[in-house]
This record gives sequence, structure tokens and C-alpha cells, in this order.
Amino acid sequence: MNNFAEKALARVKALYGTPEGEFGPTLFVAHHLEELDVEAWEKTIGIRNPEPSQILDSLVLVASWGSEDEEKVDTYDFSLPNDITDYLISVRFDGDQIAEVSMES
Repeated sequence: MNNFAEKALARVKALYGTPEGEFGPTLFVAHHLEELDVEAWEKTIGIRNPEPSQILDSLVLVASWGSEDEEKVDTYDFSLPNDITDYLISVRFDGDQIAEVSMES
């Protein structure tokens, strides 16, 4: 992972449980805790009943792309491993600053 992807993932983790992260990382974790059963969790991250921090620690970079300048990546998408979900946490940069973190499907 490059520095921007690492910065994006750190921001996702920092937003969990905060008002700003309500419709991003917090919703992502809550949704998956409700929807996935213990067998799916064990298959995906090796833990039958994960804590939110363990879910966030298991996120993997699934895509990165740019919008205007094809050589500049400005969006990083993270999700759970093993294609267990269609949902993503998307982190969009505006220059060097994170502009938005959201959950998407």
C-alpha cells in the first residue's frame, strides 16, 4: 500500500464510532456484524465473533482510481477480504487531504 492508501485506512479506523463516521466505517461495521454469521466471519477473517476493531483491521484495499487525471489516484476503496461483501468504504482525497469517507455498495 502507498502512503495515501495507508493514510486513508488510518482515517477509516479513526472515524469508527464518531459522529463523522456514522455513515461510513460505523455503518459498515454495524451492517456486517448484523448480516454475517459466525461461520462467514471465521472463513473471512478467522474469528467467529469479531470486535469492531478486528473488522477494521481486516479491511483490504480492493480498488484505487482517479477521476480527472488518470495518473493521480484520488479514491481508495476498502472492503472485507475474500469477496464476502459487495459493500465498500470509499475514501476520496482532494489533493493531499481526505475529503470524504463513505460506505458504498
